[in-house]
Amino acid sequence: MARGLGGGRVQEVIDLARGTGTPVRFEDRAAMDRLAGVKSHQGIIALGSEKQYADLEDVAPHSPLIVVLDGVEDPHNLGAIIRTAHAAGAGAVVVSERRAAGLTETVAKAAAGALEHLPVVRATNINQTLRTLKDMGYFVYGLDERGETTYDSVKFADHAVIVMGGEGKGLHDLVKRNCDMLLKIPMAGKIASLNVSVAAGITLFAWARGRA
Repeated sequence: MARGLGGGRVQEVIDLARGTGTPVRFEDRAAMDRLAGVKSHQGIIALGSEKQYADLEDVAPHSPLIVVLDGVEDPHNLGAIIRTAHAAGAGAVVVSERRAAGLTETVAKAAAGALEHLPVVRATNINQTLRTLKDMGYFVYGLDERGETTYDSVKFADHAVIVMGGEGKGLHDLVKRNCDMLLKIPMAGKIASLNVSVAAGITLFAWARGRA
């Protein structure tokens, strides 16, 4: 919903959504325009999922690698990461419930069929999800431009989690603290970071080479 929207009908929509457990987010008009693709919307946009989300407890025991996304908002990036994660051999992708792209039609198209094969888990709390995975025996690697270890010099654990941050923001501070190790991709140019889907491709196939 657009911030500042009000009235009885708007409140009715909010109450109905919350009554069914549907998350409600309030965004500025510019974000709503981008999401709708037009400026003629009425300030309320519903997002449906192209695919049912999986449960972490069902996919974690069988996954040598789980990719966790900390606030990736661009559906094209999300779809590309899902496609790359499947190609590299990951067992699942975890996305945040809030301030992140969901499994929309755009994501499905960008994933180019990978959504049919790779489970996607939606996490209410990314930090709690990371703690749960660590309790299950996973070692958590965060991708961060200020990491002390380069992505291609590490020997990945048998059960690994790779966490990637959102566009322009990177990993949140608390998410960094929940990582066991921070990895970086060395940059030769003057730009500090890569597009998150490109960074995913580099890091995930480094993990795949290590397993091979």
